[in-house]
Amino acid sequence: MTFTLYHHGSSVCAAKVRFAMAEKGMEWDGVYIDILKGEQFDPGYLKLNPKGVVPTLVHDDLVIPDSTVIIEYLDQIAPETSVHPTDPWERAQVRYWTKAVDEDLHPACGTMTFVCSHRHTVLKNLGPEGAEEFLASTPKISVTSNWKELKDSFVRYGFEAPGATEKVKLYDTYLHKMEDALEGREWLVGDSFSVADISLTPYVNRLAMMSMRGMWEFGRLPNVERWFKAIEANPNFRSCFIDWVPEDLTNDLRENGARSWPEVARILEIEI
Repeated sequence: MTFTLYHHGSSVCAAKVRFAMAEKGMEWDGVYIDILKGEQFDPGYLKLNPKGVVPTLVHDDLVIPDSTVIIEYLDQIAPETSVHPTDPWERAQVRYWTKAVDEDLHPACGTMTFVCSHRHTVLKNLGPEGAEEFLASTPKISVTSNWKELKDSFVRYGFEAPGATEKVKLYDTYLHKMEDALEGREWLVGDSFSVADISLTPYVNRLAMMSMRGMWEFGRLPNVERWFKAIEANPNFRSCFIDWVPEDLTNDLRENGARSWPEVARILEIEI
């Protein structure tokens, strides 16, 4: 079996698949798509993934887009290393988490990432004219059915964009949901590490990379803090989440995020 993964260092969805494949012991070849330069809008790539997002997995001659579907597919073809629980009830609980990620948390993450950091990076790397071309290239249906208009607004207006504040609060809501789910247990579902933990890891790590650990540290969400420390200690964490992010992008996320943190803290009424 040959696996080719089209991915990017800062993509939370691509990181999720890299993490799942590492946990399953699967090797893959990579094609790096620089989503901050608009390479995902290349006509050749759009034939593989019409939404113009990463990741996309090519297994031999089969094309599988969408990170949640990719992981489910990998567990179907390699069930002996499944990251889904075998117990039907626990499997259902896992699906609630992956469904919530796809429907709520991922769009919220896209909002926060662009509002807090990527808007500055796109303008810095592409300039005003390049940024206009980048925004115009986004397919109408992508992260959400109206992502083209939303991304345009987030890049232009930042926290002043319609809906931006609400997405920050929604993101925080899911951290609180995690806090409740982790009460008295090590992992999100049952007694074992599962795709629920894999699926949430990129979204908590995105906040960490944007200098926003204050959303759970200093006693605010101790269960999430404990969980993320265990995640960071995972032998596959660094190679899947940190090493793939170019140094300049890592710096942008950290510095732009730190500059945005006071506004996020104000929205969430966190004292800093």
